[in-house]
Amino acid sequence: MVSIHKRVIGLDVHQAQITACAILEEADGETRIEQHQFGAFKKDRRALAVWAAALNPDEVVMESTGIYWKSPYAALEGVGIRVKVVNARHVKQVPGRKTDVCDAQWLATLARASLLRGSFVPSAKLRELRVISRQRQKLVSLLTSEKNRMHKENRMHKVLSDAGIRLGVVVSDLHGQSARAMIKAILDGQPPHEVLNLASRRLKASREELYDALQGELTASHGFVLDELLRPIEELEARIARFDARLLSELASEKNALALLQTLPGVNVIGAAMLLVESGSDMSVFGTSDRLASWVSICPGNHESAGKRKSGHIRKGNPYVRRRLCEFAHAARCTKSAFQFKFQSRIVRRGYKRAIVAVAHKMLRTIFFMLKRGEYYRDSATHYEQLTVQSATLLAGSRL
Repeated sequence: MVSIHKRVIGLDVHQAQITACAILEEADGETRIEQHQFGAFKKDRRALAVWAAALNPDEVVMESTGIYWKSPYAALEGVGIRVKVVNARHVKQVPGRKTDVCDAQWLATLARASLLRGSFVPSAKLRELRVISRQRQKLVSLLTSEKNRMHKENRMHKVLSDAGIRLGVVVSDLHGQSARAMIKAILDGQPPHEVLNLASRRLKASREELYDALQGELTASHGFVLDELLRPIEELEARIARFDARLLSELASEKNALALLQTLPGVNVIGAAMLLVESGSDMSVFGTSDRLASWVSICPGNHESAGKRKSGHIRKGNPYVRRRLCEFAHAARCTKSAFQFKFQSRIVRRGYKRAIVAVAHKMLRTIFFMLKRGEYYRDSATHYEQLTVQSATLLAGSRL
């Protein structure tokens, strides 16, 4: 392989060990190889950074192995070395690897020939905020699981029914905002006519039906059990609220980008914040919207040979961004916008899930140009009316 860089370092990172290999070309043209083993503790990472800085490398590369690359990356970043984090799939696709060559030396050899493409690595601040954002997402999943488990087992419904309160008959979701407020009021000892004022006007049941359903004999034991059932849910909600407040306070410098993203149908402030934490607001690092979609893996795969398309499955990308985009797409499909037309036109031919992915892909490309140009989302009413007519035509044709 032709040498492009003269001084390179390859790092093979594991949980408890870091193998480093440096390929150095001296002034007289001779090439020497240095190999070292470092531990994974802080003092070892500091020693790695000092050793690498002393060699003054043109390029340092490592594979993105789980979460273990992050600490060595930060240590090297602290001494002014910008490490290229590469996708392991790209490394495996380069031919010529020998079984007796260690991973670190192979990475250094590929880096010397400039055959590796670095992955997107956000700034140190965004990497820290990712910890908050991703933990917040796990808490939301826990909250959803707890609500689903309680709904499946009918825990709260059984306790209320045992007390003679038939709220579950007239309200479809006992964990909804209106039902939760009424249950809390009942636990506080408020009479039914006062609890009735907390009922949402959107409930299908009449005021008389709601009043009758709230009549019952709630004992102290019933109240104790209901309070204990609600406690883990309220604790999770309180924790999520604290995560939201911390995340938004840390993103105060990105208030313009947050406001810009919220003009997009289906995007709220928390969704916009969690998206910015993953991708950042500087779209120049991706170059084009196609590269951004490929990084997220929200676009169809492209594998064609001799005129035959072999596979269109999406690859593994950033699952956190993909999940956010699909949530945005679920909300945007119900709005009067071009995204609703996109969903309706796709669902006829491809099905619900593929239609959601298509809308998510379109939203990501729109986000790219919004952030790149600093422009708010605009979707004219005339354009939407034209799309609605086209959508109605497609649906009518599908029924024939």
